[in-house]
Amino acid sequence: MQHAVGSPLPPPHRPGQGPHAGWASAAHHPGAPQGPAPVPPPPPGYPGVGPGSVPPSAPMSPAPPQHAPVPPPDTTGHVPLPPGGPVGVPTAPPAAAAVPDPTTTTLAVLLIGPAGAGKTSVAKYWADHRRVPTAHISLDDVREWVRAGYANPQSGWNDNSEAQYRLARRTCGFAARNFLANGISCILDDAVFPDRPVVGLGGWKRHVGPGLLPVVLLPGLDIVLERNAERTGNRRLTDEEVARIHGRMAGWYGSGLPIIDNSQLDVPGTAHVLDDVLTRAIASPPSW
Repeated sequence: MQHAVGSPLPPPHRPGQGPHAGWASAAHHPGAPQGPAPVPPPPPGYPGVGPGSVPPSAPMSPAPPQHAPVPPPDTTGHVPLPPGGPVGVPTAPPAAAAVPDPTTTTLAVLLIGPAGAGKTSVAKYWADHRRVPTAHISLDDVREWVRAGYANPQSGWNDNSEAQYRLARRTCGFAARNFLANGISCILDDAVFPDRPVVGLGGWKRHVGPGLLPVVLLPGLDIVLERNAERTGNRRLTDEEVARIHGRMAGWYGSGLPIIDNSQLDVPGTAHVLDDVLTRAIASPPSW
């Protein structure tokens, strides 16, 4: 149904009522002729006029006030959701307890690595094969929500690209906290540099919480060059840029963060190793 610009939209349907419930229509009044014959439509602009009604020329008394019924508490759109707060550090199990199972634990994971490391593929596979609800949030995808005016870092890192990066990271953090507060694990992926405070771990820790578990994917340079060559659009970098990023990512060695060299691993194999790494991280969270 189309409505003229500026005209009110029909109210939502309610159980037990027809599509025109709550709207004025041809009214039936006590004493009005009843029968199978159809009632003539009212003149345009005079809703509520019908047999036995006041003619348009006569003054019309004001209609009694109508009170909208209160929706039942379980109506769609009234489901309360817990607020998303900072994610706390995972609690290490007692020594006598069983080894924690990362596939059934609600977790917040940050997958770090250079372009071509396989972050997005591994994150999607890991999220797809979890036994508990899990969301994948990619910072690159969120950055590219900006269409007109998108500041592509490949064109040079400047105030605009930095501002859009910060905004995307904060948006990812808000989303992760909301998912986690409602029992849904999250895995985020980003090319976080160890030597860049602006795009470093501090922002992720601030926006998601101290319970975020960072893991680095760092295959060999030949692997990331090969994978980058298969990319298209603005996700594909020059070989020189890939080599430069890969060299800077080597700074994660000695940082204390867990590092996975997935040069000889496929995506399922890397996801399996990721679970092993997270098992150890839950038992003894990394200091970062």
